[in-house]
Amino acid sequence: MATPDTRTQILDAAEHLFAERGYRGTSVRAITKLAGANLAAVGYHFGSKAELMTAVARRVIEPIEAAQCAGLDKLLARTPEPPVGELVEAFVGPLFDEMPAGDEVGARTSRLIVTILSDPAEEVRSWTGPAEETVRERYLAAFARVLPALPLEELWFRMRGILAVTAVDRLDVHQQPSPGCASSPVEGEAARGWAITFLTAAMSAPPART
Repeated sequence: MATPDTRTQILDAAEHLFAERGYRGTSVRAITKLAGANLAAVGYHFGSKAELMTAVARRVIEPIEAAQCAGLDKLLARTPEPPVGELVEAFVGPLFDEMPAGDEVGARTSRLIVTILSDPAEEVRSWTGPAEETVRERYLAAFARVLPALPLEELWFRMRGILAVTAVDRLDVHQQPSPGCASSPVEGEAARGWAITFLTAAMSAPPART
């Protein structure tokens, strides 16, 4: 097996540390130490710590977005107004696929996505670009067609909820059970099916009263 190049080693180290410590809790020195690279390598390959965060986030998110778009394309080729449950499955399914249980890469991906959703650092919130906006707008438009009573702002809030619920569930799967805990997180298709059922109900609920 070929040894990863320096850029890949830095990405791997940064993904691990950003997921474990957050953006501000991770220094460039810690990243390069874990990667076995010198400090100048981050500047050479990425330009800055913020741009490295962007590269890490996109490496994780882009395969998920590609699968989300492919799933939506398949649904819309059949009908312009797919059932809500099928839209939810097309949106959430790739998250389960990229964060499988019993897999260290899946565990790291789930930790990183939780970090992206919750880290207060501006650099974590500002990595998105036109590609991410396109996925968001396409799903917003699709959900809006089948849930016309919901304001777009509330739809987007619920879509963020889909991301949060799924990422936290996948993260929980990779954690060790607490001492004395009588139950453990459910893995595989059962959890996927429960999530889709739950999130479909959440997306289909009437608008919140204002």
